[in-house]
Amino acid sequence: MQTMIPFKVFSGTSSRYLAEKICKSLDCPLGQMNIEHFADGEFSVSYEESIRGYHVFLIQSTFPDANNLMELLLMIDAAKRASAKSIIAVIPYFGWARQDRKDKPRVAIGAKLVADLLSVSGINRLITMDLHADQIQGFFDVPVDHLYGSSIFIEEMRSWNLKNAVIATPDVGGTKRANAYAKHLNLPLVICYKLRKKANEISEMQIIGDVTGMDVILVDDIVDTAGTITRAADLMMAQGANSVRAVASHAVMSDPASTRVDNSSLTEIIFTDSIPYSKKSGKVKIVSVAELFATAIIRVCNNESISSLYLI
Repeated sequence: MQTMIPFKVFSGTSSRYLAEKICKSLDCPLGQMNIEHFADGEFSVSYEESIRGYHVFLIQSTFPDANNLMELLLMIDAAKRASAKSIIAVIPYFGWARQDRKDKPRVAIGAKLVADLLSVSGINRLITMDLHADQIQGFFDVPVDHLYGSSIFIEEMRSWNLKNAVIATPDVGGTKRANAYAKHLNLPLVICYKLRKKANEISEMQIIGDVTGMDVILVDDIVDTAGTITRAADLMMAQGANSVRAVASHAVMSDPASTRVDNSSLTEIIFTDSIPYSKKSGKVKIVSVAELFATAIIRVCNNESISSLYLI
């Protein structure tokens, strides 16, 4: 009698490109499911194969529009009703994460709301990468495996062979992340301090530290309109930097981000493929996290530690 594989992997519509790469690394087929769309925009989800007794991994990033999140919620509910042994949401990019606290009166905490929706739908575990704020893990009452893209990015940084490298953060909120890179690589740290009048609009930016003659590496988690990171790059070049490169986990890249990157002082910017990036820019390079997530899936199935995947 042939031994049944203990898990199956399924994908939502928008993350199928990444799920296929993850399944290739796992040497397993991508599960068959049907997502039927109705004329009014509503849709339904059904599994086209039995998942009874399986660990079911559902791969879907929850970037806008909200259909991506809703599709994942329906996938979770369908798996629960189909008697899956466990349901693991694999969310390479956890959307709505920038709403992680009450920063002014009468606002929603979107990240907590999404966590509640996922939990009520029936997930048993979450695997995600480079959350906008680490404390979002505490919004869940199920285990959260929080992966980092640092192992991929550090290899890229070393391939640049920069002689006078310095790690920098484009805003104060990313200081902890940038400091971890600086300590691991034994490099100095520079911080950009910015003031915003409203979202996606910077009113003032200053550099804390010396970048004269340095090859700057900006580190961030999300690049949305690219206003912050390109302004930081331009400011550093104006203050005597030799070159400015950047790494960021999630390529949100809302318009006019690609144009801003092309017209900026950035030599290169590297993203992971947690979000599909369809626009073209000669300065953008995409590296895959498929192997990282495939390894995490195997270790979860085998009840093995994933802490060795954390480079920093």
